[in-house]
Amino acid sequence: MNVAPALTAGYITRFWSPLAATWIMMSLEGPVLAALIARLPDPKLNLAAYGIAFSIAILVEAPVMMLMSAATALVRDRVSYRRLRIFTHGLNALSTLPLCVLLIPPVFDMLVGGLLALPADVARLTYGALWFFVPWTAAIGYRRFVHGVMIQAGATRRVAAGTLCRLGAMASTAVVLFLFFNLPGAWLGAVSLVVGVLVEAVAARWMGAAAIRRTLAIHGVPMDGAGALTYRGIVTFYYPLALTSIIGLATHPMLTFFMGRAHAPLESLAVYPVIGALSFIFRAIGISYQEAAIALLGNELENRRAVGRFAAGLAVACSLGLAVFAFDPFFRLWFETVSGLAPELAAYAWVPLILLVPLPALSVWLSYQRAVNVLRRRTRPITVATILEVAVIALIFAVAGWGLDLVGVTAAAIAFLGGRLLSNLYLEARGETSRLRRERHGG
Repeated sequence: MNVAPALTAGYITRFWSPLAATWIMMSLEGPVLAALIARLPDPKLNLAAYGIAFSIAILVEAPVMMLMSAATALVRDRVSYRRLRIFTHGLNALSTLPLCVLLIPPVFDMLVGGLLALPADVARLTYGALWFFVPWTAAIGYRRFVHGVMIQAGATRRVAAGTLCRLGAMASTAVVLFLFFNLPGAWLGAVSLVVGVLVEAVAARWMGAAAIRRTLAIHGVPMDGAGALTYRGIVTFYYPLALTSIIGLATHPMLTFFMGRAHAPLESLAVYPVIGALSFIFRAIGISYQEAAIALLGNELENRRAVGRFAAGLAVACSLGLAVFAFDPFFRLWFETVSGLAPELAAYAWVPLILLVPLPALSVWLSYQRAVNVLRRRTRPITVATILEVAVIALIFAVAGWGLDLVGVTAAAIAFLGGRLLSNLYLEARGETSRLRRERHGG
């Protein structure tokens, strides 16, 4: 895709806003499903089981999460498209395998039931929900690959349209199951999510057909003078990104495990998905900026000033949006009316929510930093930053949750914020070091 040398805020908004809409629509899945689960029998047990199953599904999905960024950065012609597509199919198969192994009853009993020390009812609901998540990873991996091709071709509105199909399918499935079937809430949530992503994968292939045809019609375009994209080049480029996702997404299962052994464990596990769903609405706006920044920065980062300035304004707006929900009547509207939590359970959410207010801004900053590194083909620093983030999260939770005996979900919020801030600071320091090095060598 050819990008004009000077970008205006209006152009960036028009290019990026469909991607933001895509992530916002995906972020609505959690609140909708949590609200339905909270209105079914045994809401506390089912919310906890759904949160655990979803955390495991997200962790299994981790290796394919960066396929959109990879396709946006790497797919330029027929050869690169076909090779990255084959790589995608292989990665999808390998990433699905761990969940299949986990579903072997003795393995599940040892790793999930025993390690998390779940009550028998929660373990049973979690096991059933995980069966529905088996197609989840492959469907997401394929559609993220196709979406990356579409973003590189400038078809961001079609990406949003496909996600609208996903949200519609998910919501329709959830409502039908809620009204006419007697499924446990955790299972209803899992089935609805999987139907949505399967529909989106089909929609992505159909809506991306024109972008794919245009890409296949391009022959022999070199990648920054490096020649055709090779499988070795894909693996070298991608494995730090995959490792980044695996380590980063391990945060949620790790915190689930930690909260299960901290103060007020069941209340924390029940409230955590609801807080996470709300914060994700605003964090998703920042996450959506990553692929847009990759496409708009330019191969030589010539548009860095405009893209960075836009990111700064976006960061402030996202955190202010989340801050509104820390005050009444919006707090009660979200947690009690929309999410269906009892007032005594919703009370556990107030302090963690306030602590997480800066997180959306840090997510925008992180997306911008990652985009710059991806375009420079420097993916290792992204991995190191994520390792530091997760390590600090574990350390802070151990101090706050176990040492100070804070409520589990509160300790998790403190830990999450501290880890993300360190990740941002590390990437900023690496970027400044790299800039000074280039200046010394006249580059």
